[in-house]
Amino acid sequence: MEPLTAEEARVLGCLIEKGRTTPEYYPMTVNALMAACNQKTNRSPVVDYDELTVERTIRSLDNKGIIGLTRASGGRTLKYLHKAEDAFQVDSEQVAILAVLLLRGPQTPGELRSRTERYFPVEQPLGTIEVLLDDLMGRVEPLVERLPREPGQKENRFRTLITGPSDIEPQQYEPSVQPDPIIERITTLERQIRALAESLGIDLDEPSTAGPDPTVV
Repeated sequence: MEPLTAEEARVLGCLIEKGRTTPEYYPMTVNALMAACNQKTNRSPVVDYDELTVERTIRSLDNKGIIGLTRASGGRTLKYLHKAEDAFQVDSEQVAILAVLLLRGPQTPGELRSRTERYFPVEQPLGTIEVLLDDLMGRVEPLVERLPREPGQKENRFRTLITGPSDIEPQQYEPSVQPDPIIERITTLERQIRALAESLGIDLDEPSTAGPDPTVV
């Protein structure tokens, strides 16, 4: 599929977001979509689209089969809804991740976790976000890429490829490995034992040469 333009990404992201966070106002009219695109919060960059820009973008997304239109029961006003799950073959959790990436640009897993919370009634653990990103990156036609870690940053950022490749060289895809809690616990105990032995003047790496106590019968 042809990469989305910046305008298409913003309109699609808004439809996904509002469908999850304010379902009572979804599907959306052109005016509602224009207001959503031009929000000052939860958007990067902030834009100022006019009605013609939104209408032109809606037609383009409709031609690509990513959105559709409907009419309110008994009304004449056209309203629009997204078809992202079918268009990109993603589930409801993955489409939330894509929405945040479309609306806010590259994000770390921690940022994605906190910014998708309002899309779901139940909080998603960080490990779930990592698994979802792995799937989106590991496809024949990836929908997400991992960017190199920036200086001073503890986490890599991720961006969506729905809008086309970035100018930044992506980090080679490697499935994330979740730490084994048992191994972590053993490692912690080993550190504690070594610290205790050191405080008692015992060298655990020095083999013991002491034989049996001859006074013990």
